[in-house]
Amino acid sequence: MNLQEYHERRQLLLSQEKTYRELCTTCLQPSFGCYCSHVQQFDPAISFVILIHPIEVKRRIATGRMSHLCLKNSHLIMGQDYSGSVQVQNLIDDPQFHSVILYPGVKSQNLTEMSSAQRDALVPVGKKLRIFVVDGTWATAKKMVRQSKNLVSLPRICFSPSSPSNFRVRKQPQAHCYSTIEAIHHTIELVGHSQGFATASREHDKLLYVFDKMVERQLDFIRKAEEKPDHLRYRRDRKRSA
Repeated sequence: MNLQEYHERRQLLLSQEKTYRELCTTCLQPSFGCYCSHVQQFDPAISFVILIHPIEVKRRIATGRMSHLCLKNSHLIMGQDYSGSVQVQNLIDDPQFHSVILYPGVKSQNLTEMSSAQRDALVPVGKKLRIFVVDGTWATAKKMVRQSKNLVSLPRICFSPSSPSNFRVRKQPQAHCYSTIEAIHHTIELVGHSQGFATASREHDKLLYVFDKMVERQLDFIRKAEEKPDHLRYRRDRKRSA
């Protein structure tokens, strides 16, 4: 093989190699799905700690990460059992904050049913509110809380959803189940004023803005895929049967 044949052969092999989509280093989305241009940061006057499950980290549509990008002074921590997490424990033990966990159940205080005075009394005088939010599927979230001994002892809060989730590109177990970013938005709506956040400013709607932009883009991808001829469409059920 002469030099010219070698270069031709090499170019042919390079052209046949798999090409991988470049991901945005911030939102971890492919360039065509990057939502960073729609992210608008704001200070909710509440410290949010988003505990994201390793499986959720790998998902392209992870609203916990999206929330973290919008919320100033928030924390995004990956894990499953946080019992030995020094970072999480330090955040819980910080004397400047009163820590609670956003988690539904019979032991949770329902913010929706509270009066304004009761919400004001949720946090001891002289302390700021810190809310831990578990970002995962309902099954993984339950396991995360059960395994993490330092989370089990935290006071729990929840709310009654006022409308169905708008997460139309990802199946929810039930209509009242919210995505992480929707849950954070609704929590700010309920307790933000008691913590000094001006809910009337609608700054927290910036969470829903980027969320809705992402949902609409994903729906647009689906619509375009459905317009393709049948033999060019991706069918999960067909792939499985094959």
